[in-house]
Amino acid sequence: MKIRTRHILWLAGLLLAAPLSVRAEEPAAPTPEETADAPGPRSDEPPILTAEPCEVQADAPQTDAPQTGRMRLKHRFLPTSRRIDREINKNRFVFKGEILCGLTISYGTLSTDEADMFPIFENIGLSGNITTVNPFAGYFYRDNNCIGVRFGYTHISGKLDSFDINLGEQNGLNIPIPWLDLTSNRYSIGLFHRSYVPLDEKGRFGAFGEFELALTMGNNIFAYESGESSKETKAKNATVKVWFNPGVAVYAFPNVCATLSFGLGGFKYTHIRQFNAQGEEIGSRRYSKMNFRLNIADIRIGMTVHLWNKKKGNHRT
Repeated sequence: MKIRTRHILWLAGLLLAAPLSVRAEEPAAPTPEETADAPGPRSDEPPILTAEPCEVQADAPQTDAPQTGRMRLKHRFLPTSRRIDREINKNRFVFKGEILCGLTISYGTLSTDEADMFPIFENIGLSGNITTVNPFAGYFYRDNNCIGVRFGYTHISGKLDSFDINLGEQNGLNIPIPWLDLTSNRYSIGLFHRSYVPLDEKGRFGAFGEFELALTMGNNIFAYESGESSKETKAKNATVKVWFNPGVAVYAFPNVCATLSFGLGGFKYTHIRQFNAQGEEIGSRRYSKMNFRLNIADIRIGMTVHLWNKKKGNHRT
């Protein structure tokens, strides 16, 4: 086979004109010298931290699937973490909107004529009485809760005709005490808040707790025998008290309720000014006390009448 010169030259031109494939080389890792010279963050600068917002759920239900971006907190029960409804006011003893009108009266007497107390006290002639009248009115701003105002009048009278102290014949000492007479009249005005709790499902019987803020003003007249003459002193007193009066109530009729309450105690502040028979001030005294105990002399028996708007219908049947 004969190859001509022009054919050889044509093949050589094709080989020279063909594109050459160059393989791209991967960049080599930088050397420690190049890393030190390259600009970058300083080692003494604190790193910058970024965080995505997450949602906190205290009571989220636990599932097997992972939750991204959420924090689960374990909830622990505390007595004040949630309100426990004991359903005390589930039944209604008094309805919202009713108007309360009532009157409490207390009366007590004391008499020890010819009574002997202990061997050394003889010939005791003591008599006295305490009368208290308290009209009041209130409005039930919600079921079983009432706020109102109370007025009061108290009359105290006591007389000691005879009182002897005998320390025995061997001591030869017998001390007679002359007669004493005390008369007191007091007037009061106060605000109270009363809360009822029904004791049966029908709401016939109930108990209540009452807080009272009252101001009392009055005068005392104290007369006594001194020698062959009698003397008299007068005193004016003012008292501010915060008192707690629990009690029980029962409906005798659909709108008439009988109550029995007693003073349990509280805080009292008193200012007394004393005057002589000519009206000149001869002394004063201030005192305060706090006590919580049952006072049998402060037992009140009363009746209350509950009124409501007839257009709203009769609440009790």
